[in-house]
Amino acid sequence: MDDRAGVEDAVEPGGPPIDPRGELGEFLRSRRARVRPGDVGLPSSGRYRRVPGLRREELAQLAGVSVAYLTRLEQGRGHNVSAEVLDAIARALRLTDAEHAHLTHLVKCQRRRRDVPPPRDRVRPALRDMLTSLEGVPAYVTGRRTDILAWNAMAGAVFGDWDRLPPHECNWARLVFLRPDQRRLFADWEAMAADVVGALRLYAGCQPDDPGLAALVGDLSVRSAEFRRLWAGHDVKENSHGVRRLRHPLVGDLTLSFESFRLPDDEEQVVTVYHAPAGSAAAESLRLLAGWGADAAVTG
Repeated sequence: MDDRAGVEDAVEPGGPPIDPRGELGEFLRSRRARVRPGDVGLPSSGRYRRVPGLRREELAQLAGVSVAYLTRLEQGRGHNVSAEVLDAIARALRLTDAEHAHLTHLVKCQRRRRDVPPPRDRVRPALRDMLTSLEGVPAYVTGRRTDILAWNAMAGAVFGDWDRLPPHECNWARLVFLRPDQRRLFADWEAMAADVVGALRLYAGCQPDDPGLAALVGDLSVRSAEFRRLWAGHDVKENSHGVRRLRHPLVGDLTLSFESFRLPDDEEQVVTVYHAPAGSAAAESLRLLAGWGADAAVTG
């Protein structure tokens, strides 16, 4: 399939810009709220707790920094924070690797120029050829903002007839939250939705001033209460492998494993390949879908 080089051109401007200072503070407060004092060796009883999870002074104690320093950081004034301090805060908050990276990006993005827009996503011709050569397994390339940039015929047969969509709609966040056929397709829709929002949050830490991201988040926030709820959670995720359970309209229940790989020469592009064990019911379903070709595509 052709790559969607025109995705950026098709996105309408709109939505408030994402403020990295506000994002940093909200992320830290949300991570404090989920850690119970007893989980980190602090007394959980005593005087009335006005906040869920850790107080600011408790986090400062665990991370070995002053309360004033942590307050400045939560206010988005972390321009000179060191990697050692971020590591200490990440350990105290029990951040995952993805959350730790997100925290680092939120701090770093305050120091970089914001007048340079992100480059346009381009999929190399050789990479598109590789997708085509992967017969019998769904495969696609995603870029910034969960845009789906290129895919093979099996991906269309399993996930939907993406060729028929306008470029800006060929985006996982829009598909998952705004298209009923995609909601019906995913047996684990809530998990898929959380993964998509987590990936968007991770990207927002790297490119909070991307106008395309602001437009996407603004549109989804208006049109989907479920998106608003998940976005407000500030959870970040990067799934390099896992399992998806589908309810395909032609072959029924379909459980597929996936592996995702970031490209070494463009870390914002990810290749995802789905597969099923040889001889399994899912492998037979993929064989049937491959035989049906375009007629197997999920439609709304």
